[in-house]
Amino acid sequence: MKIAIVGAGFAGLSSAKVLRAVGHDVTVFEKAPDVGGVWSASRRYPGVTTQNGKDTYCLSDFPMPADYPEWPSGAQVQAYLADYARHFGLEPYLRLDTEVISADLADGSWTVTTSAGSETFDHLVVANGIFSEAAVPDFAGAEEFTAAGGRVDAASDFNVLDDAAGKHVVVVGYGKSACDIACALDEVSATTTVVARELLWKLPKMFAGVLNYKYLMLSRMGEALFRYVELAGFEKFLHGPGRPVRNSMLGSVQSLILRQCGLEKLGLRPPGTLEAIARSTVSLVTEGFYEKVAAGEIVVRRDTQIARLEAGRAVLTDGSSIPADVVVCGTGFHQRVPFLSEELQARITDDRGNFELYRQIQPVDVPELSFCGYNSSFFSPLSAEVAALWIAARLAGGLDLPAPAEQRAHIARRLAWMEERTEGKHARGTNIIPFSLHNIDEMLDDLGTPVRGLQRLREWLLPVDPADYAWIADEIVARHGTTVTPLRTASAA
Repeated sequence: MKIAIVGAGFAGLSSAKVLRAVGHDVTVFEKAPDVGGVWSASRRYPGVTTQNGKDTYCLSDFPMPADYPEWPSGAQVQAYLADYARHFGLEPYLRLDTEVISADLADGSWTVTTSAGSETFDHLVVANGIFSEAAVPDFAGAEEFTAAGGRVDAASDFNVLDDAAGKHVVVVGYGKSACDIACALDEVSATTTVVARELLWKLPKMFAGVLNYKYLMLSRMGEALFRYVELAGFEKFLHGPGRPVRNSMLGSVQSLILRQCGLEKLGLRPPGTLEAIARSTVSLVTEGFYEKVAAGEIVVRRDTQIARLEAGRAVLTDGSSIPADVVVCGTGFHQRVPFLSEELQARITDDRGNFELYRQIQPVDVPELSFCGYNSSFFSPLSAEVAALWIAARLAGGLDLPAPAEQRAHIARRLAWMEERTEGKHARGTNIIPFSLHNIDEMLDDLGTPVRGLQRLREWLLPVDPADYAWIADEIVARHGTTVTPLRTASAA
């Protein structure tokens, strides 16, 4: 098949590698001038690093370089993905600096129109990422504010540190990107204020300075502490008779976070309990952030928002105002596929705009279309890679999937559960944190390659190692491939 892939981040590149390996003709379209997706040089804000350590935030058959730090920088992740594309011979199939304007489906064939022209394809893989279009609030007075010399940007559009030099910086949000960029810009700004509508629980990278958070959250045991839609095995104990044990474990972690970060003293204890991290996404503590707050270098205005912008100032909903020359918004992203027609988008979303995708991959009624990377998780590279294998197997007729009506019922059940547990904060059905491994397991069960035995037991006790999943790619390619190029020994063309 001739397959178009939109996006050259983790999802797009792993899709290209897998689909090429099983014999398809692939073309990857990327609007940025380099590979990397959210890690592209055109989208990196100062201070950005990975949330996972390098040993868990990588693809199964291509470890990050040994000389990388535990939490690589954005530039290092982009370099890693460029090396991945080069190593597996993907560069000839990349169309960089080429934006997809539209993708139209007619008679089972796609016409993909880009900034460089039009081309037809048999199948379309959407791998543009769920962080592709930044959500910037429409602040009252923004036009006058910018006319007076002010600047309003999404975090992903603020790429030059010196643009904040000597400025009064206001960062909107309290997630990872907001706190990362506040810490970075504070090194050169006149003042730095974080305006947080709602405080979030954050996990230290190192508990008590000695225990890496991956031992608590990036294992099957860590994931099992949060109630999944369907319980199995030991999870039934943890959320049944063993619930007091489970509550005690989470309570101990919460107490440690409060003490280590000094949240009570700083007046920054989030509402509720640590269990709230399962509501949407997990954010790590930015190194140095709370120390800067304690020293008065960063001011956090909690439980408020910007009501309007004025020349040189931001007026908050609590009636106060703060100096503002630069407003940087770490306020999330829109989950959109702008190159698909409204009619087609209506076929793949429900009446609330949630993507109706079986296994976060497949629209039930549009077999010529697949999504990769719409299962954002702790292990996003591995999740995307397994989704790419799932797509390859489906195109080869190698999946025994339920009937369409059963798939629709499954999707509706999952979306209703996500809506309830996250209070609507599930990125239109694409954010599955903290249930990364559950989603991977479901895809692997469909593929007939479940994780068993010692590997499964090890993952209950220790962080997941993506390298343990490399054999699955070999199995799927051996099962469905028509090419003579081995998957893990491909070389750059």
